[in-house]
Amino acid sequence: MERVGYFVTDIIRTGVIGYGLAGRIFHTAVIEATPGLELAAVVQRTGDDAAKTYPHIQLYRSVEELLADSSVRLIVVATPSPTHFEIAERCLLADRDVVVDKPFTLTSEQAARLARLARERKRVISVYQNRRWDGDFRTVQNVIASGKLGRLATFESHFDRFRPNPRREVWRENGGPGGGTLYDLGSHLIDQTLTLFGKPERIFASVRQDRENAVVDDAFDLTLFYPKLTAYLRATNLACAPGPRFTLHGTQGSFIKYGLDPQEEALKNGAKFEDPDFGHDPEKNWGTLYRENAAPEKIETDVGDYRGYYASVRDALLGKQAVAVPAEHGWRTARIIELARESSKEGRVLAVDFSDEP
Repeated sequence: MERVGYFVTDIIRTGVIGYGLAGRIFHTAVIEATPGLELAAVVQRTGDDAAKTYPHIQLYRSVEELLADSSVRLIVVATPSPTHFEIAERCLLADRDVVVDKPFTLTSEQAARLARLARERKRVISVYQNRRWDGDFRTVQNVIASGKLGRLATFESHFDRFRPNPRREVWRENGGPGGGTLYDLGSHLIDQTLTLFGKPERIFASVRQDRENAVVDDAFDLTLFYPKLTAYLRATNLACAPGPRFTLHGTQGSFIKYGLDPQEEALKNGAKFEDPDFGHDPEKNWGTLYRENAAPEKIETDVGDYRGYYASVRDALLGKQAVAVPAEHGWRTARIIELARESSKEGRVLAVDFSDEP
C-alpha cells in the first residue's frame, strides 16, 4: 500500500467544511457515493445535522479541529464565498489537498495565489465545477463533436429562475461580498463556455439589479466573442416562463434544449445516486436537433453524474491523471467575472487577456 506523507492512498479520507446547502447537497452526498473516497469528517459550527445523516463521521466545530486530524487528506471548502480564499490557503499551508466550491475566489489575484501556493506545497487544489457533469452539458458537447451542426456560429446558455422577491436574509442576497447572481450562476455558465471553446477574444456585459429592492446583481447578460462564434450567457430571477437552457445555431442545423439537469433537485428530495433513474432527464426535456430538409430529431440527454467530478479528484490524488478542474480554470472564470463587471460599468467591449494566468 503506497503512502504519501502520512496519508494512506487507497481510500482517501475527506473532510467537508460547511454544512449548508453546498455542503449537504453538492458535497457530502456526492463524496459519500464516490468509490475511493471516505466521508470522514464535517465541520458544522452549530447543530448536529451532519452527524445524524452520517453517523460514521467525526463532527468538528472549527477548521482548527479538522486540521488537527492528520488522517484527513482531502478537505472541501463549502463555506460562503467570501471565506473561500482564507480557508483554502490555511488548508494548503497545512499540507492538505483541497476542493473549493464555486466561485473559487472573489478575485483573480486570490485565485492565482492559491494556484501558486498549491504548486509550492505540491498539493492538488481544484474548483467544484460540478455542472461539467450535467447531462445536458455533456449532450451539448456530444452534439457539437458530432459535426451535425456544421460550423457553430451561435451558442446561448441560460439559467433562468423565477424568484421575484429578494431573500435579504440569505448571505448571497444581503449585499455583502461574494453575493449576487454573477458569482453564483455565472461561475457555472462561464466555466462551461470556456470548457467548450477556450479563451474568448472580447467581452461585453450587462450586470444589473432587475428586481425591486435588490441589493446585489440578480441578472446578467454576457457576450463572449470568438473568431467565428459568439456565445451569449444569461441568467435572471424574473423568468416566469423560462427560455431554453441551451440554444446552438450552426451552418448545418440548430440544437435547442429546455429544462435544467435533474440532479440538484433529486438530491434535495433525498434521492440517491444508486437509484435506477437518478440523473435521467425526462423525455419531455430532451433536446431537439433541427436540420434543413430533415424532420426534427429528439436527442436523448446523457445521464448526468456529479460523482464524475470527485472521481477526477480521487484519480488525481492517486497519480492516475491530472485534475479535471485545476485552480487555473478557477482563475480564468474569476478573470471573466472581473471583466464582465468592468464592461458593464463602462458600457463597452473589452479585450480578454489571459497572459498573466498563474
